[in-house]
Amino acid sequence: MKSKGALRVFRGALFAFAVASCAPATSAGRPGEPGSKEASSLELFQQREDRLFKTGYRLVTANARYCERQSLSTGLLLHDAKSYGDPAAVRRLFGLSGDIGVQSVASGSPAERVGLKQNDTLVAFADAGIEDNFPPSRPGWKRLSQLREQFDQSLSAGQLRLVWRDTDGNERTDAISGVPACTSRFELLDDSRAAEADGERVMLGQNFPAFGYSEDEFAAAVAHELAHNLLAHVATLDRLGRTQSNIRLSERDADRLMPWLLHNAGYDPRAAVSFMRRWGPKYGGGLLRKRTHDGWDERVEFIEAEIALLDARIRDHGDADWRTGFSPMLGAGSSQ
Repeated sequence: MKSKGALRVFRGALFAFAVASCAPATSAGRPGEPGSKEASSLELFQQREDRLFKTGYRLVTANARYCERQSLSTGLLLHDAKSYGDPAAVRRLFGLSGDIGVQSVASGSPAERVGLKQNDTLVAFADAGIEDNFPPSRPGWKRLSQLREQFDQSLSAGQLRLVWRDTDGNERTDAISGVPACTSRFELLDDSRAAEADGERVMLGQNFPAFGYSEDEFAAAVAHELAHNLLAHVATLDRLGRTQSNIRLSERDADRLMPWLLHNAGYDPRAAVSFMRRWGPKYGGGLLRKRTHDGWDERVEFIEAEIALLDARIRDHGDADWRTGFSPMLGAGSSQ
Protein backbone atom coordinates (compact mmCIF):
# COMPACT_ATOMS: atom_id res chain seq x y z
CA MET A 1 0.00 0.00 0.00
CA LYS A 2 1.75 3.08 -1.20
CA SER A 3 1.48 6.53 -2.71
CA LYS A 4 3.27 6.87 -6.03
CA GLY A 5 3.92 10.10 -7.85
CA ALA A 6 5.43 8.34 -10.87
CA LEU A 7 2.18 6.64 -11.87
CA ARG A 8 0.33 7.92 -14.93
CA VAL A 9 -2.05 10.73 -13.92
CA PHE A 10 -5.44 10.77 -15.62
CA ARG A 11 -6.45 14.43 -15.29
CA GLY A 12 -9.95 15.39 -14.19
CA ALA A 13 -12.20 14.91 -11.21
CA LEU A 14 -15.03 12.71 -10.04
CA PHE A 15 -17.75 14.97 -11.42
CA ALA A 16 -20.65 13.37 -13.28
CA PHE A 17 -19.32 9.86 -13.15
CA ALA A 18 -16.15 7.84 -12.94
CA VAL A 19 -14.79 6.13 -16.03
CA ALA A 20 -13.86 2.46 -16.13
CA SER A 21 -10.82 3.00 -18.32
CA CYS A 22 -9.00 -0.26 -17.64
CA ALA A 23 -10.32 -3.43 -19.24
CA PRO A 24 -9.07 -6.80 -17.96
CA ALA A 25 -6.34 -8.53 -19.88
CA THR A 26 -8.71 -11.26 -21.04
CA SER A 27 -10.44 -8.62 -23.17
CA ALA A 28 -7.61 -9.01 -25.65
CA GLY A 29 -9.12 -12.32 -26.69
CA ARG A 30 -12.68 -13.41 -27.39
CA PRO A 31 -14.70 -13.42 -24.14
CA GLY A 32 -16.93 -16.18 -25.54
CA GLU A 33 -20.32 -17.20 -24.27
CA PRO A 34 -21.61 -16.89 -20.69
CA GLY A 35 -20.05 -19.57 -18.53
CA SER A 36 -16.75 -19.64 -20.43
CA LYS A 37 -13.46 -18.96 -18.66
CA GLU A 38 -13.10 -15.60 -20.39
CA ALA A 39 -16.65 -14.55 -19.55
CA SER A 40 -16.16 -15.53 -15.90
CA SER A 41 -13.03 -13.38 -15.77
CA LEU A 42 -14.90 -10.37 -17.14
CA GLU A 43 -17.77 -10.92 -14.73
CA LEU A 44 -15.35 -11.13 -11.80
CA PHE A 45 -13.68 -7.92 -12.94
CA GLN A 46 -17.06 -6.19 -13.05
CA GLN A 47 -18.03 -7.55 -9.64
CA ARG A 48 -14.85 -6.28 -8.00
CA GLU A 49 -14.89 -2.91 -9.74
CA ASP A 50 -18.50 -2.54 -8.63
CA ARG A 51 -17.47 -3.19 -5.03
CA LEU A 52 -14.56 -0.76 -5.20
CA PHE A 53 -16.64 1.97 -6.81
CA LYS A 54 -19.53 1.68 -4.33
CA THR A 55 -17.17 1.71 -1.35
CA GLY A 56 -15.24 4.66 -2.73
CA TYR A 57 -18.41 6.63 -3.45
CA ARG A 58 -19.61 6.08 0.11
CA LEU A 59 -16.31 7.33 1.52
CA VAL A 60 -15.93 10.43 -0.68
CA THR A 61 -19.52 11.61 -0.32
CA ALA A 62 -19.68 11.05 3.45
CA ASN A 63 -16.43 12.98 3.99
CA ALA A 64 -17.06 15.73 1.44
CA ARG A 65 -17.80 18.41 4.05
CA TYR A 66 -14.22 18.11 5.31
CA CYS A 67 -12.45 17.98 1.94
CA GLU A 68 -10.72 21.04 0.55
CA ARG A 69 -11.12 19.72 -3.00
CA GLN A 70 -14.68 18.81 -3.86
CA SER A 71 -16.44 17.68 -7.02
CA LEU A 72 -19.94 16.60 -7.96
CA SER A 73 -20.81 12.95 -8.41
CA THR A 74 -23.88 11.08 -9.63
CA GLY A 75 -22.59 7.69 -8.47
CA LEU A 76 -22.49 6.33 -12.03
CA LEU A 77 -19.59 4.29 -13.44
CA LEU A 78 -19.50 3.55 -17.18
CA HIS A 79 -17.45 1.33 -19.44
CA ASP A 80 -17.07 1.08 -23.22
CA ALA A 81 -17.47 -2.28 -24.99
CA LYS A 82 -15.30 -0.94 -27.81
CA SER A 83 -12.32 -0.79 -25.47
CA TYR A 84 -12.37 -4.61 -25.24
CA GLY A 85 -10.91 -7.03 -27.77
CA ASP A 86 -14.31 -8.40 -28.86
CA PRO A 87 -16.96 -5.69 -28.33
CA ALA A 88 -19.83 -7.80 -29.70
CA ALA A 89 -19.10 -10.61 -27.25
CA VAL A 90 -18.89 -8.12 -24.36
CA ARG A 91 -22.25 -6.63 -25.34
CA ARG A 92 -23.78 -10.13 -25.42
CA LEU A 93 -22.25 -11.09 -22.09
CA PHE A 94 -23.60 -8.04 -20.23
CA GLY A 95 -26.81 -7.67 -22.23
CA LEU A 96 -25.84 -4.27 -23.66
CA SER A 97 -27.72 -2.83 -26.64
CA GLY A 98 -24.86 -0.40 -27.40
CA ASP A 99 -21.24 0.25 -26.53
CA ILE A 100 -21.55 2.44 -23.42
CA GLY A 101 -22.72 0.29 -20.52
CA VAL A 102 -23.29 0.92 -16.84
CA GLN A 103 -20.55 -0.83 -14.89
CA SER A 104 -21.74 0.23 -11.42
CA VAL A 105 -24.33 2.37 -9.67
CA ALA A 106 -23.48 3.45 -6.14
CA SER A 107 -25.99 2.72 -3.41
CA GLY A 108 -28.07 5.75 -2.42
CA SER A 109 -26.66 7.81 -5.28
CA PRO A 110 -28.56 10.15 -7.63
CA ALA A 111 -28.05 7.57 -10.40
CA GLU A 112 -29.72 4.86 -8.31
CA ARG A 113 -32.61 7.14 -7.39
CA VAL A 114 -33.58 7.63 -11.03
CA GLY A 115 -33.51 3.89 -11.61
CA LEU A 116 -30.19 3.32 -13.40
CA LYS A 117 -28.87 -0.22 -12.93
CA GLN A 118 -25.77 -2.20 -13.73
CA ASN A 119 -25.68 -3.31 -17.40
CA ASP A 120 -28.14 -0.67 -18.59
CA THR A 121 -27.01 0.93 -21.85
CA LEU A 122 -26.47 4.67 -22.23
CA VAL A 123 -28.29 5.92 -25.35
CA ALA A 124 -28.03 9.73 -25.20
CA PHE A 125 -27.59 12.74 -22.98
CA ALA A 126 -28.77 16.33 -23.45
CA ASP A 127 -30.48 15.22 -26.72
CA ALA A 128 -27.12 14.08 -28.11
CA GLY A 129 -27.08 10.46 -29.27
CA ILE A 130 -24.04 8.55 -28.04
CA GLU A 131 -23.31 6.59 -31.21
CA ASP A 132 -23.72 9.60 -33.53
CA ASN A 133 -21.96 12.23 -31.45
CA PHE A 134 -19.27 10.14 -29.74
CA PRO A 135 -17.86 7.59 -32.21
CA PRO A 136 -15.30 4.98 -31.12
CA SER A 137 -11.81 6.35 -30.58
CA ARG A 138 -8.20 5.32 -30.35
CA PRO A 139 -7.00 4.79 -27.70
CA GLY A 140 -10.12 3.12 -26.41
CA TRP A 141 -10.45 5.19 -23.23
CA LYS A 142 -10.64 8.47 -25.14
CA ARG A 143 -14.37 8.27 -25.94
CA LEU A 144 -15.30 7.93 -22.29
CA SER A 145 -12.98 10.79 -21.43
CA GLN A 146 -14.76 12.99 -23.97
CA LEU A 147 -18.12 11.90 -22.61
CA ARG A 148 -17.02 12.72 -19.09
CA GLU A 149 -15.99 16.23 -20.08
CA GLN A 150 -19.40 16.87 -21.61
CA PHE A 151 -21.14 15.33 -18.61
CA ASP A 152 -19.13 17.53 -16.27
CA GLN A 153 -20.17 20.67 -18.09
CA SER A 154 -23.85 19.71 -17.98
CA LEU A 155 -23.68 18.73 -14.33
CA SER A 156 -21.90 21.91 -13.28
CA ALA A 157 -24.66 23.89 -15.01
CA GLY A 158 -27.36 22.12 -13.03
CA GLN A 159 -28.49 18.67 -14.17
CA LEU A 160 -27.43 15.82 -16.39
CA ARG A 161 -30.22 14.60 -18.67
CA LEU A 162 -29.74 10.97 -19.66
CA VAL A 163 -31.49 8.48 -21.93
CA TRP A 164 -30.77 4.82 -21.27
CA ARG A 165 -32.09 1.37 -22.15
CA ASP A 166 -32.42 -1.41 -19.60
CA THR A 167 -31.63 -5.08 -20.24
CA ASP A 168 -35.29 -5.71 -21.18
CA GLY A 169 -35.10 -3.10 -23.92
CA ASN A 170 -37.15 -0.44 -22.16
CA GLU A 171 -35.97 3.12 -22.80
CA ARG A 172 -36.02 5.67 -20.00
CA THR A 173 -35.19 9.36 -19.64
CA ASP A 174 -34.44 11.35 -16.51
CA ALA A 175 -32.33 14.21 -15.18
CA ILE A 176 -29.68 13.74 -12.48
CA SER A 177 -28.14 16.28 -10.12
CA GLY A 178 -24.74 15.70 -8.54
CA VAL A 179 -23.85 15.52 -4.87
CA PRO A 180 -20.65 16.87 -3.28
CA ALA A 181 -17.77 14.41 -3.06
CA CYS A 182 -14.10 14.54 -2.18
CA THR A 183 -12.19 14.68 -5.44
CA SER A 184 -10.83 11.21 -6.09
CA ARG A 185 -11.63 8.43 -8.54
CA PHE A 186 -11.47 4.68 -8.08
CA GLU A 187 -10.07 2.22 -10.60
CA LEU A 188 -9.57 -1.53 -10.67
CA LEU A 189 -6.33 -2.77 -12.24
CA ASP A 190 -6.25 -6.16 -13.92
CA ASP A 191 -3.82 -8.90 -12.88
CA SER A 192 -2.39 -7.03 -9.90
CA ARG A 193 -2.28 -7.32 -6.11
CA ALA A 194 -1.33 -3.67 -5.62
CA ALA A 195 -3.06 -0.88 -3.73
CA GLU A 196 -1.92 2.57 -4.81
CA ALA A 197 -2.84 6.25 -4.89
CA ASP A 198 -1.49 8.93 -7.23
CA GLY A 199 -3.18 12.08 -5.95
CA GLU A 200 -6.14 11.79 -8.33
CA ARG A 201 -7.06 8.11 -8.15
CA VAL A 202 -7.26 5.16 -5.80
CA MET A 203 -6.23 2.01 -7.65
CA LEU A 204 -6.64 -1.54 -6.40
CA GLY A 205 -5.46 -4.60 -8.25
CA GLN A 206 -8.09 -7.18 -9.06
CA ASN A 207 -6.18 -9.67 -6.91
CA PHE A 208 -5.69 -7.38 -3.91
CA PRO A 209 -6.22 -9.59 -0.83
CA ALA A 210 -8.80 -7.32 0.83
CA PHE A 211 -11.41 -8.29 -1.76
CA GLY A 212 -11.76 -11.41 0.39
CA TYR A 213 -12.21 -9.43 3.62
CA SER A 214 -15.35 -8.16 5.34
CA GLU A 215 -17.10 -5.05 4.05
CA ASP A 216 -15.69 -2.81 6.78
CA GLU A 217 -12.15 -4.18 6.44
CA PHE A 218 -12.27 -3.72 2.68
CA ALA A 219 -13.45 -0.15 3.24
CA ALA A 220 -10.46 0.37 5.55
CA ALA A 221 -8.08 -0.62 2.76
CA VAL A 222 -9.79 1.80 0.36
CA ALA A 223 -9.78 4.52 3.04
CA HIS A 224 -6.03 4.17 3.52
CA GLU A 225 -5.36 4.86 -0.16
CA LEU A 226 -7.98 7.61 -0.25
CA ALA A 227 -6.26 9.26 2.71
CA HIS A 228 -3.10 9.65 0.62
CA ASN A 229 -5.10 11.69 -1.91
CA LEU A 230 -7.05 13.74 0.63
CA LEU A 231 -3.84 14.64 2.47
CA ALA A 232 -2.12 15.56 -0.84
CA HIS A 233 0.78 13.22 -0.15
CA VAL A 234 2.08 13.14 -3.72
CA ALA A 235 2.44 16.94 -3.81
CA THR A 236 3.80 17.08 -0.26
CA LEU A 237 6.45 14.44 -0.95
CA ASP A 238 7.39 16.24 -4.15
CA ARG A 239 7.96 19.36 -2.07
CA LEU A 240 9.67 17.84 0.96
CA GLY A 241 11.54 15.03 -0.75
CA ARG A 242 10.85 11.29 -1.08
CA THR A 243 13.09 10.19 1.74
CA GLN A 244 12.36 6.98 3.59
CA SER A 245 11.38 8.91 6.71
CA ASN A 246 8.96 11.17 4.83
CA ILE A 247 7.34 8.25 3.04
CA ARG A 248 7.03 6.44 6.37
CA LEU A 249 5.30 9.49 7.87
CA SER A 250 2.90 9.64 4.92
CA GLU A 251 1.99 6.00 5.55
CA ARG A 252 1.44 6.69 9.25
CA ASP A 253 -0.86 9.58 8.39
CA ALA A 254 -2.84 7.45 5.93
CA ASP A 255 -3.19 4.73 8.58
CA ARG A 256 -4.26 7.24 11.23
CA LEU A 257 -6.84 8.95 9.00
CA MET A 258 -8.50 5.64 8.16
CA PRO A 259 -10.77 5.49 11.24
CA TRP A 260 -11.96 9.09 10.73
CA LEU A 261 -12.96 8.40 7.14
CA LEU A 262 -14.60 5.12 8.10
CA HIS A 263 -16.63 6.65 10.92
CA ASN A 264 -18.04 9.39 8.72
CA ALA A 265 -19.10 6.84 6.11
CA GLY A 266 -20.90 4.65 8.64
CA TYR A 267 -18.27 1.91 8.78
CA ASP A 268 -16.75 0.63 12.02
CA PRO A 269 -13.59 2.72 12.57
CA ARG A 270 -12.03 -0.21 14.41
CA ALA A 271 -12.05 -2.11 11.13
CA ALA A 272 -8.84 -0.19 10.42
CA VAL A 273 -7.22 -2.22 13.20
CA SER A 274 -8.74 -5.55 12.18
CA PHE A 275 -7.72 -4.95 8.56
CA MET A 276 -4.12 -4.25 9.55
CA ARG A 277 -3.98 -7.28 11.84
CA ARG A 278 -5.30 -9.48 9.05
CA TRP A 279 -3.34 -8.01 6.15
CA GLY A 280 -0.08 -7.05 7.85
CA PRO A 281 1.43 -10.35 9.04
CA LYS A 282 1.08 -11.95 5.61
CA TYR A 283 1.67 -9.07 3.21
CA GLY A 284 3.62 -6.42 5.12
CA GLY A 285 7.01 -8.14 5.23
CA GLY A 286 8.37 -6.96 1.90
CA LEU A 287 7.68 -3.35 2.74
CA LEU A 288 9.55 -3.49 6.01
CA ARG A 289 12.92 -4.19 4.39
CA LYS A 290 12.88 -0.73 2.80
CA ARG A 291 11.75 0.94 6.02
CA THR A 292 9.25 3.09 4.17
CA HIS A 293 6.54 1.54 6.36
CA ASP A 294 6.38 0.77 10.06
CA GLY A 295 5.94 -2.83 11.10
CA TRP A 296 2.31 -3.95 10.96
CA ASP A 297 2.13 -4.24 14.75
CA GLU A 298 3.49 -0.70 15.11
CA ARG A 299 0.91 0.47 12.58
CA VAL A 300 -1.82 -1.09 14.72
CA GLU A 301 -0.58 0.90 17.71
CA PHE A 302 -0.72 4.17 15.77
CA ILE A 303 -4.24 3.39 14.56
CA GLU A 304 -5.47 2.46 18.04
CA ALA A 305 -4.03 5.67 19.46
CA GLU A 306 -5.83 7.64 16.76
CA ILE A 307 -9.12 5.89 17.47
CA ALA A 308 -8.86 7.12 21.06
CA LEU A 309 -8.45 10.68 19.72
CA LEU A 310 -11.38 10.15 17.37
CA ASP A 311 -13.57 8.92 20.23
CA ALA A 312 -12.65 11.99 22.26
CA ARG A 313 -13.45 14.27 19.34
CA ILE A 314 -16.88 12.70 18.90
CA ARG A 315 -17.55 12.89 22.65
CA ASP A 316 -16.49 16.53 22.98
CA HIS A 317 -17.62 17.98 19.66
CA GLY A 318 -20.22 15.57 18.30
CA ASP A 319 -18.44 15.12 14.97
CA ALA A 320 -15.45 13.48 13.30
CA ASP A 321 -14.11 16.59 11.60
CA TRP A 322 -10.65 15.41 10.59
CA ARG A 323 -9.98 18.73 8.90
CA THR A 324 -9.59 20.33 12.35
CA GLY A 325 -9.28 17.30 14.65
CA PHE A 326 -6.56 15.35 12.84
CA SER A 327 -2.88 16.32 13.13
CA PRO A 328 -0.69 15.10 10.23
CA MET A 329 2.85 14.02 11.00
CA LEU A 330 4.22 14.57 7.50
CA GLY A 331 5.35 18.16 7.12
CA ALA A 332 4.80 19.03 10.78
CA GLY A 333 7.21 21.84 11.63
CA SER A 334 8.26 22.35 8.00
CA SER A 335 7.49 25.45 5.99
CA GLN A 336 4.22 25.11 4.07
